[in-house]
Amino acid sequence: MSRQDRSLSSRELLNRIGLDEETPNSLLQEDSLDALLGDLEGDLSAVLLERYRLLNQRHAFKPGDRVCWKPGLKNRRLPAYGTPAVVLEVLDPPITDGETESGSTYFREPLSLVLGLFWDREPGRGDFVIFHFDGRRFEPFDPKRA
Repeated sequence: MSRQDRSLSSRELLNRIGLDEETPNSLLQEDSLDALLGDLEGDLSAVLLERYRLLNQRHAFKPGDRVCWKPGLKNRRLPAYGTPAVVLEVLDPPITDGETESGSTYFREPLSLVLGLFWDREPGRGDFVIFHFDGRRFEPFDPKRA
């Protein structure tokens, strides 16, 4: 069998992308929060309190409202920051994410909004999709800030 016809083993693939036994964790973030603090222009405790305040700042959404992530509170890949989604339904009471691993960011997350948005990758790029989200993480969409 020629080299072109043979599939790569996991070890060969990892070696090709620069991960091997000598550098097994090179893709992991191991830096301290010092660089992040510089980016956030403040001390960590002040930033934590600000994010806590933002998380607990409530908005009364209704179907048809356009929303986007609050700064620093995005915990899912979609929608991207600054990209609007439309509220399809407000769940009261919220449903709880079924994640059973307490180390997950989704563990017991209260899903209070059903949002519609456009899928951004193939296959299905541009399709209208529906997801459930924690409404505390969203604010009204302002096209001037997008």
